[in-house]
Order: sequence, then C-alpha cells, then structure tokens
Amino acid sequence: MIKYVTHSQIDKARWDHCIRQSVNSLVYGFSWYLDRVSPGWDGLVENDYRSVFPLTCRRKYGIHYLSQPFFTQQLGLFSTGLLSPDLVARFLEAIPKKFKLAEIHLNSMNKVTPGQFNVMSRLNHELELMYTYEDVSKNYSQNTRRNIRKALDAGVDVRKRISADELITLFRSNFGRRERNMRYRDYITIERLIRYSLTQASGILLGAGNRKDHLDAGAFFLQDRNRFILLLGASDFATRDNGAMFLLIDTFIREHAGQPGLLDFEGGNDPDLGRFYKGFGARETTYPFVRISRIPFYKQPKQI
Repeated sequence: MIKYVTHSQIDKARWDHCIRQSVNSLVYGFSWYLDRVSPGWDGLVENDYRSVFPLTCRRKYGIHYLSQPFFTQQLGLFSTGLLSPDLVARFLEAIPKKFKLAEIHLNSMNKVTPGQFNVMSRLNHELELMYTYEDVSKNYSQNTRRNIRKALDAGVDVRKRISADELITLFRSNFGRRERNMRYRDYITIERLIRYSLTQASGILLGAGNRKDHLDAGAFFLQDRNRFILLLGASDFATRDNGAMFLLIDTFIREHAGQPGLLDFEGGNDPDLGRFYKGFGARETTYPFVRISRIPFYKQPKQI
C-alpha cells in the first residue's frame, strides 16, 4: 500500500536507507539534498520504506502543486525492489488530489507505459571514466582538441583553490542574466549544496583562467558514490573563446580516468550544450518528464 506522508511524518533515517539501497540510487533523493532544494517536501512511501517517491511541493495563489527544484535533474520513484512500469504508474496515480498540477522529472530507470501519462523525453549526457585517459581522450572531437590547445597556448591554468562565492558570482554575472527563472533563493540553495558537500568531502570545485584575479571558467562536481555530477558550471562570456572550460573538463577527466566512475554532465536538452558534452565522448541518455494536471481547461502537452 502506498501512503502519503507529510514532511513532519517522514522517518528520514529509513527514507535515506531506502535511497542508499535502491537499485537506482541518486543523490537528489536523499533527505539532506531535498531539505535544501525543497524545504518542507513530502513523500509517498510503500511497504515500510521499501519504495519512496519525493513530492517537492509548493503553493501559489492557494494552489498546491509539484515542481522540479533547481539543481535536481531527476527524482521520481526509488525502490529496493523491482522497478516496473506498473509500480511507477501506481505511484503517479497515488499523488494526492490536493496537488492540482505536477511537473516531475522522473529518473532514467522509471519507465512509463506509452499513452498512460503525458510524458516527454529529456536528454542527459554521461561519460564512462573506467578507461584510461588515453582511451577516453581518443573520443574527443576535433573541436574539443582544438579548444584545449587554444587554452594551453593562452596560458590558462586550472585551479583547485577557488571558493563557492567565486563560482556563483561567475554564474550569476553571465548565465544568471539569461536564466530569468532563477531567484535569489536559488543562489542561496546552490551555495548551501556546495558548502555542505565540501564539508562531507563529496564536492570538487575547479576554476580556470590566465589571470590570478579572474576566473574565465568554473565548475562544481558533486560526487555521488562513483558518479560525478557537474552540478554547476559557468564561463565568462567576455573570455569564453579562450577554451578555459574545455581545459577544465579535460583536467577533471584526466584526474579521474582509469577508475570505476561516471561523469554525469547533468544536461543536454540545449543543442549547444549537447554538442559540448558529446565533444568529450559523452553518450546521450534519456529520462522522462511527466506532467499531470487537475486544473479544468488546462491544455495538456502532446503525448510522445
């Protein structure tokens, strides 16, 4: 039986045990992560925490709804048992009626029966790190190789001693101007995620530039077991043509290649970003986006 539990009713120790032991474990599902990206989140629980489903709830104009938080690519159903389309469907159908709209990025192991829900496929890009650097770099595109050489010729160096504030400022000054949906609280969220991860030795901050007092590129990688997630990356639009971000990613790959692991670029729906990731040999993967509306006269998207 699937039960709806409010935030105060959730046994976070058992919740986290389920996420940790689940066949599709992802850092986004842990309570510490959800507490930061969606304070007050609720959940669906089955069979004494054998399966769990986060509900990242919000309220606006008196309407309760579910939305995907920033910096949280995939959520959905996590289970220590068999993940079947039927189980995914039962959890989606168990979302309480009080949530009039639900827009959820399920994880890549959540399969949805075609036609049963309004679902769209989203893209991600992943790179296997288990091979030697020489083998991984053989799959670099000519454009990627050219930009790495350009960065080296320009005197760009990769630094490990940068702060969360430097990276967030770089992002906000450049990409933040285009991402108008991001608000002040979202920058506070990513800062808290980075700082907590660093205290747990599960975060890696890298910067790149050819001047000591300026960053041309920066990135934060969150380690989730053998998965390294590129949670935040930014380049200075004024100097982005010097190849700094290409050298930064190449340096990360060089330092982590040859060991069991996966570099999760956490994106790729944008064609330009997709080409950038594929330039390092990343493979395209997909995960479902589901929209459920209980609002009268709301136009549902076309099923695909």
